[in-house]
Amino acid sequence: MKSIKKIIILFSFIIITQCNTEEDLTFSITTNYVGKLDKSSLARDLDLIYAKDSIVRDTIQSNFGSGSSKIKIYEKGGPLLLTLTPNTDSIPTIQNVLINDKRFKTDKGINIESTFKDIQEKYEIKKIITSINNVIILLKDSDIYFTIDKAELPENLRYKANTNIEAVQIPRCGKNKIHDGRLGLIIYQL
Repeated sequence: MKSIKKIIILFSFIIITQCNTEEDLTFSITTNYVGKLDKSSLARDLDLIYAKDSIVRDTIQSNFGSGSSKIKIYEKGGPLLLTLTPNTDSIPTIQNVLINDKRFKTDKGINIESTFKDIQEKYEIKKIITSINNVIILLKDSDIYFTIDKAELPENLRYKANTNIEAVQIPRCGKNKIHDGRLGLIIYQL
């Protein structure tokens, strides 16, 4: 009888421990998920996915039938969480996700307040692309990419759109945050 009680207590302890160790993925960024979204999330399901939050769509785009160009997700009564761009397929999924809230973190701890040094230490950089206003950092074996505003770079690199910028030219610390404190992230590529 005592051994049965011990087994029941042990089994109960295991179940309670399992329940307590379940990780909250609300603000996780992985290869397949960004918080509540995954690669197969449909734009039409956003009202269900974010039922407790506020969704703001571009109504002019919607009224002309071309679909919403940007969809902003706000925490109910709080800050902007995400800016979503759906694709233009007949059944649109989410093509791009721009992270606007610092609580979202990659599995390696990178968030919108991270520096280029943090990115270099935790990820292998595949390529750096220069655009008019930003530097885009593509990662090896990942759909995640980071953007850094050129205003964060040394003055000699800010004003030339076609200048190739290399990793050694980007400051590794200091005020060099990810693009206005925003991290760009692709969870679905066409």
